[in-house]
Amino acid sequence: MGSLYSKQGRYTKAEPLLLKALEMYKQLLGEEHPDVASSLNNLGNLYSNQGRYTKAEPLLLKALQMKKQLLGSSHPNVANSLNNLGSLYYLQGRYTKVEPLLLKALEIYKQLLGEEHPNTQIVHKNYLYFLHQVFRENRQEDLSDEISFKIIFRDGEIILRRLLK
Repeated sequence: MGSLYSKQGRYTKAEPLLLKALEMYKQLLGEEHPDVASSLNNLGNLYSNQGRYTKAEPLLLKALQMKKQLLGSSHPNVANSLNNLGSLYYLQGRYTKVEPLLLKALEIYKQLLGEEHPNTQIVHKNYLYFLHQVFRENRQEDLSDEISFKIIFRDGEIILRRLLK
């Protein structure tokens, strides 16, 4: 219910429910369980959506670390956490951190779920919007991956506008 309220923008109703769910999962399942990691992720997303970035980041980092440890580095839930952390850094304008996270999430989803899966498509769209923003802000120096440059510029033409339509 807390995640639903969060998605609806009803943050004051969502936060106590998400905190309660996190505590219940910890009590029932122990500190190191994938459902605890998901609860941390949900709470981190809530704080990120509220602009409470200093509260969001440690929760999203902990969720990512736990998911990698518990599920393996190439699990779809890890890709979800990479995307969420990348989205937080995007909102903060920390672009040098965004690119590798979104590219890794995209790689995992493509490998495990295929290019047409909705989760893959969501991360791909997030990545393209990120590149578009980098270009609009003239911050191409924040990009490190050759793939990103190729997407922005192909044969001297700026192609992002066509990809985002």
